[in-house]
Parts: sequence; structure tokens; C-alpha cells
Amino acid sequence: MLVIAALTFVAWAIIGHTIGIPGTGMSMMDASSGNAWITAIVAAVAVLVVACPCALGLATPTAIMVGTGKGAEQGILIKGGESLERIQAVRAVLLDKTGTITKGKPELTDLVALADLPENELLRLAARAEQGSEHPLAAAIVEGARARGLALSNYPEQVTALAGRGLQAVLEGHTILIGTRSLLREHNIESAGAEEQLTQLEAQGKTAMLIAVDGKCTGIVAVADTIKAGSREAVRQLHAQGLQVWMITGDNRRTALAIAEKVGIPAEHVLAEVLPEEKSQQVKRLQEQGMIVAFAGDGINDAPALVQADAGIAMGTGTDIAMEASDITLVKGNLQSIASALALSQATLRTIKQNLFWAFAYNVILIPTAILSPLIPFLKEQAPIFAAAAMALSSVTVISNSLRLRRFGRSCQG
Repeated sequence: MLVIAALTFVAWAIIGHTIGIPGTGMSMMDASSGNAWITAIVAAVAVLVVACPCALGLATPTAIMVGTGKGAEQGILIKGGESLERIQAVRAVLLDKTGTITKGKPELTDLVALADLPENELLRLAARAEQGSEHPLAAAIVEGARARGLALSNYPEQVTALAGRGLQAVLEGHTILIGTRSLLREHNIESAGAEEQLTQLEAQGKTAMLIAVDGKCTGIVAVADTIKAGSREAVRQLHAQGLQVWMITGDNRRTALAIAEKVGIPAEHVLAEVLPEEKSQQVKRLQEQGMIVAFAGDGINDAPALVQADAGIAMGTGTDIAMEASDITLVKGNLQSIASALALSQATLRTIKQNLFWAFAYNVILIPTAILSPLIPFLKEQAPIFAAAAMALSSVTVISNSLRLRRFGRSCQG
């Protein structure tokens, strides 16, 4: 713009000193008295003023400021413009089951004794073995035992957590295993007699765990996690936006499919029996298929997947580590906010593009006008004044367009 202004000055100075200013009545004699220099300076100044890049500089930050502010009003905390830009490009959303699709607070629902051990004694041993664990399934067993009035005294003598499979504990002289079929197979414990009951419980969407005492399968304990209100509607909204929705869980496939069916996720988009350390690998696998992936989770073991994803979304009801690793935090943990965050991101990026268009459009139209201002009767010496007004108007247009994002929530509801 400096070069264009300089060329404008030189051009009008030459024109004024050689042929006068056409259409203005300025002769070469006027030029020799200095009027040509004044005309050249005024035209050059008008070009500089009208090309002031205020609107261009305001185009992006104003839209991001309004967009992130509107998100915060709706309980969607967006870390910044980069996060806002990444999420609008997402084409697949991978949802962790526990704590994201479901409430993450499972309750004890079933207890099946397979040996001579009474149910209450089986539950007491299982609860004592689990009471040192922070896992939601362990908490459900402990709370279920307390609800039955069972006394849970000291912690077990020894506990070994086996990620994705269960735990092993030494308690009252007994070796206790609580977990999946694969855990019992690892210890060469036969569980075929429990398969029918396991299948029935899993078909109901419950998480069923085998209990083995001293190398013998003695029972099944089942817990169920309630689906969050709005999860099914959230999946429907994401599908309506043209996104693929996937579910990932450490539960066995039968239980996972039951939950997926309730919320409307296709069976082919269910990733089941995934160990915690494998979640980030599953995200990477989807990315290698050409998908731009958003991962939503709430737990400590979700942090690597949140970082690996193109856009990480943490539930505000989850852990601090998950929120730190994410790009977006949903304060209320409402799954429907994911669809809102995606729509808000797209609206913000659309507004930025509109702002940039208007900023450039003003320059494309008004810079030639400023260059030719000596030939326009109502401009002439007043050209810089009109240029300043036009420059201010372009900034006002960009800001006003950004403020339209404040209507985002109302327009979505409408």
C-alpha cells in the first residue's frame, strides 16, 4: 500500500505538471503554482487512509473473542482460536463410554453365587478386595455391599491392579480374583459354568465380572451404568451434522453393543475390550484412515487419547488431567454440548471468512476510488475525510458482523 500511495503521488504530480488535471480545469500554470503537488499529496494520503488495515486486523480476533465468550456462556470452555479452528474440521467423534456416554457412576445390580459360598459372603470378600480402588466399578461393588449392611473392615493384605482386566487380592488367607474372562484364563481357572449367566447379564448392557476364590470360579457380580440424559439426542445431532460417531470402551463387546444400540451408534463403530493404554492407538488408527478425529473422555487414562486426537474434548465432571490435556472442556459434562461446540466452531470460522471478505472488499472498491479521487467532483480535496469515514465504517462492519455470533444459541434453538 505504501508503494501504491507513492506511485499515486508520482503519477498525479507528473500529470499535473505535463497536461494539467483533466476535468478539473487545472492548467499547467496552476501546476507550476503548486496546486499539482497538493492534488498529488491529497490523493496519496487518501490511498493510505482508506487502506488502513484496521478491519483486516480485527477480522479474526473479534470473531474468536465473541465465539469463545458465547461458548463459555453455554458451558463450553475453548482454549483459544487454534482449538476453535481444529474442531470445526472434525469428521469423526470417538466417545469414551464410561463417564461420557454414561454417568460414570455404576450401581450394583446382580450377584450370582456359583459355589457353596453364600451370596453375602461372596459380596463381602469382593467388596473388601475392591475397597482400596478408585475405579467406578469397584466403588459400585463397595457401595452395594454397604447398602446390604455388610461390614467391611481392614483393607486386603495385598492388591494388584491389572489394567483392563481386573484385580488380584490376598484377603483373610484367600487369593481373590475379580475381573474378566481373560483374567481367569491367565490363571488357568475354568469359567465355562458361568458363561450362560454372563451372556444374559451382558446382553442387558451390564458389566459383569467373574469372582474366583483360591483358584475356583465362585460367582458373578454385575453393575450397570446409567446412560446420561441427552446422550441419544447428542448422537442424533452429531449424525445430523454429517459426522461419524464411534464408541470406545474396555467392556466386552456384548455389553458395549447393548449400550451403543441404546444411544444409536452403529455396531461397526464400536471399539470394545480396549485396554486403557490402547485408546490413543485406536485414535491414531482412525486418523490413519484419513479421518479428522475428536475424542471425548473424562478419565486419567483418557489423557493420551485426548492429546493424540485432532481435537480433545473433556467432560467437566471428569479429572483435572483430562481437562488439561483437552482443547475443549464441557463444564456440565453434557454430551449434547459436543454438537453445540462443533456448530459454534463452524459459525465462528464462517464469520471470520465473512469479516476477511468485507475487509478486502472495502479495499478493492475504495483504493481505486482514492487513486482517482482528483477526478471525482465531490471528493477532490476532501478525499482523506471520506477515506477516514470509509475506513471507520469497514471496522464497524467487521465488529458488527462478529457480534452476530452472540445470537448463536438463539439461532440454534430456532
